Amino acid sequence: MRLVALTHWLTVTLLTITSVRLNADERTFEPSRWQARVASLTKSLEAAPDDVDLLSSRGDAYFFLGQFDASAGDYDRMVQLDESRDASHWRRGIAWFYAGEFEKAAGQFERYHSFDNVDRENGIWRYLCQVKAHGVETAEQGLLKYEKDDREPFGDVYRLFSGDIAPETILTRIKMADIADGEREKRLFYANLYIGLWHAVHDRPGEAQPFLHNAVNNTWAPTAGYGPHYMWHVGRVHHNLISKEQYD
Repeated sequence: MRLVALTHWLTVTLLTITSVRLNADERTFEPSRWQARVASLTKSLEAAPDDVDLLSSRGDAYFFLGQFDASAGDYDRMVQLDESRDASHWRRGIAWFYAGEFEKAAGQFERYHSFDNVDRENGIWRYLCQVKAHGVETAEQGLLKYEKDDREPFGDVYRLFSGDIAPETILTRIKMADIADGEREKRLFYANLYIGLWHAVHDRPGEAQPFLHNAVNNTWAPTAGYGPHYMWHVGRVHHNLISKEQYD
């Protein structure tokens, strides 16, 4: 999500990036690392139960472990303690989505739109929630409107969700763009992540899986800043959920 939404989480962001950022050759997920982090943060919260930074960090750790209700609970507690965080708390919306609270998640992304009316990534998440809550037709009719340009590749990615462009066109434009390799990898991460989620929300897990796989194996996102790093975990979590469903 956009950096403006994260300014009041600067302290916990720096701590998180320092302690858990992956090296370029270490893109595997180790549950024991995050289980230990939950235990440590829980102990700290026993002494300081209203510390929003501790709640933020534990909410992240719970989410990365796939404990979505617990994650949303910590994020919700943050907002109860500091209402100024409500509109910008996109992580709570994502946690609610994976916890199956689609109406609440959609409401979160609607409030975020009042906080930042440029970020199409937010509009995509509202669409995903609307599909789950009310179906594809309602989601398409209710797509949020944007007038200003967003960062690449979200102009094209948003048009995928409105039905105006094909996934292959998005990827071809990125591969053919006259940009540095690092920027290309960045754009490919977001394109693969959201093409995968687009397929997934339309009940095409087989089509979603390779795109999510590409997102998880992207070389930029795991070592990028807080927002992209979080979204890398989102891709990993969703890929794992699809894989589990296919083998159950």
